[in-house]
Amino acid sequence: MSKAAKRLYLIPVLSKALDILELLQAEGEPMSLEALHRRTKVSKTTVYRVLKTFTHRGYLARSTDGLYRVVSKPKKMRFGFAAQSAEMPFSIAVTESLKAATAAAGIDLLVLDNKYDAATAIRNAEEFVKARVDLVIEFQVEQDAAPVIADKIAAAGIPMIAIDIPHPHATYFGVDNYRAGHEAGGVLAYHAQRQWNGKVDWVLGLELPEAGTLVQSRTTGAFEAVKAALPEIPVESFVRLDGRGMREKSRKVVADFLNRHPKDKGVLIAAANDTSALGALDAVRELKREKQVAIVGQDAIPEAVAEIAKNKSALIGTVSHEAAGYGTRLIHIGLALLSGQTVPPYNYAETKLVTAETAGRI
Repeated sequence: MSKAAKRLYLIPVLSKALDILELLQAEGEPMSLEALHRRTKVSKTTVYRVLKTFTHRGYLARSTDGLYRVVSKPKKMRFGFAAQSAEMPFSIAVTESLKAATAAAGIDLLVLDNKYDAATAIRNAEEFVKARVDLVIEFQVEQDAAPVIADKIAAAGIPMIAIDIPHPHATYFGVDNYRAGHEAGGVLAYHAQRQWNGKVDWVLGLELPEAGTLVQSRTTGAFEAVKAALPEIPVESFVRLDGRGMREKSRKVVADFLNRHPKDKGVLIAAANDTSALGALDAVRELKREKQVAIVGQDAIPEAVAEIAKNKSALIGTVSHEAAGYGTRLIHIGLALLSGQTVPPYNYAETKLVTAETAGRI
């Protein structure tokens, strides 16, 4: 940077970007990357990145023959995001990831809170239609509300991405629920083999029926992994309980089950999420049965990861859904939908297993 530029507090790369844009405006006709490089004397790499950025932000258009031209600046895109709940740690993490991604992409984001409630989620869908957002990202847990929400959004001609719970007309983004559950079940089975010589009295699926069969397949996957590793467990020992994904509800149903089986010692619990897993842990501790129970959750929320890292905790693992990466993936899918690209109906988030050996490194 020259001394004059430093005194004027100029940003060299921004100046180069404006040189490229101003040249295109002055010429009034499409130009190639090579021509812009020659005329501006800016490196090809910088010219390429500037052109990609201006095209992404809507200042330029690229034709099929590779030429760039100035276009009228469109209105700034606005996405609507209906968050699952401002009180649920995983939902908060997804919201923060999406806020960061939209800010980086130059997209406005209207965030509404579904409050873990179907009626609220439906009202929020109506609010997005009134606001005329360009795209809706829906994160709510009630399967029965999904078609109502989807119909309102589709009737307004607005594309939609549904997180975790499939919605009619929407593109899905979330984990492969069966595989995530299978990972959890593998951890439970290994614990039973190593700590209890494979002796298991009960395998509990602490699930969220309201979310529908896709999320319930987390329990199915966990059960199948345990059955494969411990085939001697009778089928009647596999029990599904409704924890609704909530801590207190999960605590109550697990406490009730354990009180009805006071002498049973090997109990494996696969929870639909970490909030339920922590509720189960609360019940186990209240009844002083930590040595007899092993729990694995989903989501890798901070409190669960901290608990897993503790010595001899009954919460032995969780499957991270890598919430920090949701925002970028959701924006890529959303922009692809709006540009008319073909997008797969199901798009899966990455997962990572977290156990006591790895919890300290998360």
